[in-house]
Amino acid sequence: MNFRHLVSRQAVTNASKISARLRSPYAHGFTSMAADPVPLSFHSPSQGGSKPLKNPKCPKPISSFNRYIHSAQAQVGDPKLDSEVSDEEEDGVINEFLSRFVWIIRQKLNEAYPDCDKETSDGMLMIIVQKVVSEMEKGGIEQMLSESQSTPLQDFSEDLWKTVWEVSNMVLEDMKKEVKKEKMKGFLQEEEVKEMCRFAGEVGIRGDMLRELRFKWAREKMEETEFYQSLERLREEDRKSQEEGEAAEGMQAETTGEEEKSKVVSLPKRRGKIRYNIYGLDLSDSKWVDVADKIHEAGEIIWPQEPKPITGKCKLVTERIIQSNVADDLSPLLAEWVELLQPSKIDWLNFLDRLRKQNTGLYFKVAELVLNEKSFQTNIRDYSMLIDAHAKQNHLEDAERILKKMNENGIQPDILTATSLVHMYSKVGNLDGAKEAFESLRSQGFKPDIKVYNSMIMAYINAGQPKLAESLMREMEARDIRPTKEIFMALLRSFSQSGDVVGAGRIANIMQFAGFQPTLESCTLLVEAYGKAGDPDQARSNFDYMMKVGHRPDDRCTASMLAAYEKKNLLDKALNLLMQLEKDGFEPGVATYSVLIDWLGKLQLVGEAEQLLGKIAEQGETPPLKVHVSLFEMYAKAGVEKKALQALGVLEAKKEQLGSGEFERIINALIDGGFKQEAHRIHGLMEARGFVASYSLNLALAASRLKRSGTRGPQ
Repeated sequence: MNFRHLVSRQAVTNASKISARLRSPYAHGFTSMAADPVPLSFHSPSQGGSKPLKNPKCPKPISSFNRYIHSAQAQVGDPKLDSEVSDEEEDGVINEFLSRFVWIIRQKLNEAYPDCDKETSDGMLMIIVQKVVSEMEKGGIEQMLSESQSTPLQDFSEDLWKTVWEVSNMVLEDMKKEVKKEKMKGFLQEEEVKEMCRFAGEVGIRGDMLRELRFKWAREKMEETEFYQSLERLREEDRKSQEEGEAAEGMQAETTGEEEKSKVVSLPKRRGKIRYNIYGLDLSDSKWVDVADKIHEAGEIIWPQEPKPITGKCKLVTERIIQSNVADDLSPLLAEWVELLQPSKIDWLNFLDRLRKQNTGLYFKVAELVLNEKSFQTNIRDYSMLIDAHAKQNHLEDAERILKKMNENGIQPDILTATSLVHMYSKVGNLDGAKEAFESLRSQGFKPDIKVYNSMIMAYINAGQPKLAESLMREMEARDIRPTKEIFMALLRSFSQSGDVVGAGRIANIMQFAGFQPTLESCTLLVEAYGKAGDPDQARSNFDYMMKVGHRPDDRCTASMLAAYEKKNLLDKALNLLMQLEKDGFEPGVATYSVLIDWLGKLQLVGEAEQLLGKIAEQGETPPLKVHVSLFEMYAKAGVEKKALQALGVLEAKKEQLGSGEFERIINALIDGGFKQEAHRIHGLMEARGFVASYSLNLALAASRLKRSGTRGPQ
């Protein structure tokens, strides 16, 4: 096989179109320049990953091209059907070859002669292409190569011919790869391959392993098909050679006569730019250079690179890295690993994925070290993924360190990084950090989604700023983003804890308009809000409404209602409520008994309070901290020294759980009971915990110092 079999009428037409440009006023000058003894220098690096020819006179590219053309013709069909194939389909391969060849040669000309203008470069390009096409018309690149081994060609310099052969080799290799990719896509959809993939999925093979197996089976199927096709082709050629004999020689002579006739076809002169039409598209425009680059990038995604196999000493180093501790210095091992493997981006990602599955702590350390590796080709996505991984693990300091390193390298945080920071700062309660990240998102033009809004609202709620959280929720509604029930309940709970009955009622109304019906939890929060605000009537109104809509009050809700009555010391109403609920089957729990013990303790009803304490013990529950504070206050003010000191000992053992309010309550009880020394000692514990005493407590402590110091006990 040689190029003659590819040169049809359309190919001659293309050659004539190229030759027409040589009749321009500057063509003769370029011809003489090309024939000048001074060789053209083409020393640009090889492109596309193809290996340049070691010997420019070696006919290696032609044999590769012949094999490629033979496979392309085998895909077209039987030679007997050539008359039925249109000229465009017949010349598709040669058109693609010329188009790729011209594009690469143009770049090499621009590199070799950077000072030449466009017209001069185009003229030189036309001369080179004309010679290549003319040699193809002669049926003789093989012949030309064989002749060039003995005597150098006189048309161009040796360097120029060497460049032509290298470019031809690159073009043919790229075309073969494209054909192989297209064939591979078809075999990936073979029923036999699909059946094996389904079976592999049923036995539990998933992810990357299933994908590798699918490509392996498709490749084996393609090799098997090509093998049998080659056998059939050899068998067909042998049969034809035996049966046709002299008839084949006659047909060859007739075909040669037709080709000779087609060579002398004259065409009108061509004016204007040379246009390359492939598959009906005009590819002569410069915009197709960008299109070709994008197609190449897309091809890399469809046909991804495979990581290098790790063997020998590199495998031992890899195992040593994986078995290392987080505290170890991994820099020497990583440097040795890089030197042995010479990794690319895909090798690093494969190694980090393996580390993440086996040792998460070691993965974070190695991933941070890898950011400085040149072979890793670090981009903004690598930083954002690592920050997001730290954020999900609540590693605040590590995430901020990676963010600082990112800024030092001149990379501004993108939307994904800012989103991860909002979630992280909201989770750890850092309101300032969350606000800064949230404003960064807005400054980049990003409209926050419901997840970002939820995190920011929770940050405001955890910081005790429910009104700012509510304004953010209204911003969500203005953008037609419906807040979730969890957001409504978090806002309602925050307003309830602060005793803001206006805010709590407003959120409850918005919930109903949004389609969320009142629940036991929402009604309980409203009762708590009115109870803390000192409005037992409104608390009872919400309590009755809750029962009206079908919710039976639980222990917590009843305790909240009793606490509202306690604020105004309405003991009769509280007891009537309890008796009414007990008739309906309600059984008081720990929360209800805790409120009653606190209330009775303030009334100095020691016996009744201790009786209720026994009720908690009968239920098998441990009295909460609030009960111990109430008992101590009751015993101290009642002058029961022994029990007061016992209760104080219990509270000191749980001092880490005490808040500022509990400390002040204990100290005031000690002062009122005459335990002045103990009061000053507990005040010291309070200050050690970082709490600041109120103005009234400081006055009480100062007044106790002025009085005569006495023994422990009431004075």
